[in-house]
Amino acid sequence: MVGGKPSRGARAKEKQVQYIQAVLSDLKQKHPHEPEFHQAAEEILLSLAPVVAQHPEYEAAALLERFVEPERVVMFRVPWVDDAGKVRVNRGYRVQFNSAIGPYKGGLRFHPSVNLSVIKFLGLEQILKNSLTGLPIGGGKGGADFDPKGKSDGEIMRFCQSFMTGLFRHIGQDTDVPAGDIGVGGREIGYLFGQYKRLQNEHTGVLTGRGLSYGGSLVRTEATGYGLIYMVEEAMRRRGEGLAGKTVVISGAGNVAIYACEKAQALGAKVVAMYDSDGYIYDKSGIRLEVVKQIKEAERGRIKAYAERVAGAEYHEGCGGVWAIPCDVALPCATQNEIGEAAAKLLVQNGVKYVGEGANMPTTLAGIDVFRGAGVVFLPAKAANAGGVATSTLEMAQSSMRLYWSFEEVDAHLKKIMAEIYQRIDDAAARYGKRGDYVAGANIAGFEKVAAAMIAQGIV
Repeated sequence: MVGGKPSRGARAKEKQVQYIQAVLSDLKQKHPHEPEFHQAAEEILLSLAPVVAQHPEYEAAALLERFVEPERVVMFRVPWVDDAGKVRVNRGYRVQFNSAIGPYKGGLRFHPSVNLSVIKFLGLEQILKNSLTGLPIGGGKGGADFDPKGKSDGEIMRFCQSFMTGLFRHIGQDTDVPAGDIGVGGREIGYLFGQYKRLQNEHTGVLTGRGLSYGGSLVRTEATGYGLIYMVEEAMRRRGEGLAGKTVVISGAGNVAIYACEKAQALGAKVVAMYDSDGYIYDKSGIRLEVVKQIKEAERGRIKAYAERVAGAEYHEGCGGVWAIPCDVALPCATQNEIGEAAAKLLVQNGVKYVGEGANMPTTLAGIDVFRGAGVVFLPAKAANAGGVATSTLEMAQSSMRLYWSFEEVDAHLKKIMAEIYQRIDDAAARYGKRGDYVAGANIAGFEKVAAAMIAQGIV
């Protein structure tokens, strides 16, 4: 404040906040009925106000308007035949959001909840997540409103072949490299790759998460869960702490949750809870991961079977109660918006000190505010679950060079990348007077690189 008037810097910041609000308002008008996309855009753009205030050229170049508008959206029908001979039809998506720093990279999600809003929110987050890895990859996402649950291998294969028939023209190892996500594991990737190879008559690294027998990478299965723990471990190390002896609650019982549990236990933590979409298990003695793996990976069963096989374990219908379990570390690894304001308050009341997001946007904006206010170390998804895409990119590198790295080599790369991401988000938050705010740090650090590339490439 100078002579009762706002300073030049304050006026510049106010002007850029108005610019950001105008972009958000325009986005909501252009793309109504897309709440997940609106939520992601609002969380990202509002945290960028101090960056935009220092770069008036961004507004002149309509950089934010271009940043939140996908470069390309592909939607297509996916007809397939079930085991009873009935023709089914689903909708497929691929949002190629931003290629400023490299080819589009992001997973495919097969789940009934998939729609354009969900895929766009995931793609927007993916831009910054990929940028944070320091690797040359742009952001994209895709999937279908198809539910693999309860389907036979034959039905899964026929669906995947039809899905790839609709998608193959739009992807390639130097254009767009999809991977797996919810509902898309090794089985699905195999069927998708087989159809792509058949249609294109080439064996290239167009999909990651492939089997080891046909070009996949070691550690890829474990990467997102391991990477999440490596980031939590780094945050703890900077504060003179470690995971040994800590109590951990994990949501989810899929790939990310299972391997986060595995690495946390290897580092001495006690994981006491996990869940799937039906309910959660609580084992005060510590989750026996081999039982979870047998149920979820070998049998493709439901988590409630754990309580039937492990004495002393409890099963509870519904998932919300898992956040009432006292813990030092909470790792939401299931789906978006699973921790709202009430759940965040429960976690804080019960002593949580660290929250690391293994899923994409699992905490609402109100939940994040609760954690901020309580001084909880909150590590957002775009930083904390970047291990999967980082290792996917290492798989791309191995494919391009026709090399095969050992488990130890890939794991060492992953651990180094996660520590570097933590350093980037910590530095970015500090530079803009937001030390310890890793939501802002992740958004700023990821955006700065993308913005520089977009400005350098002109109005495209």
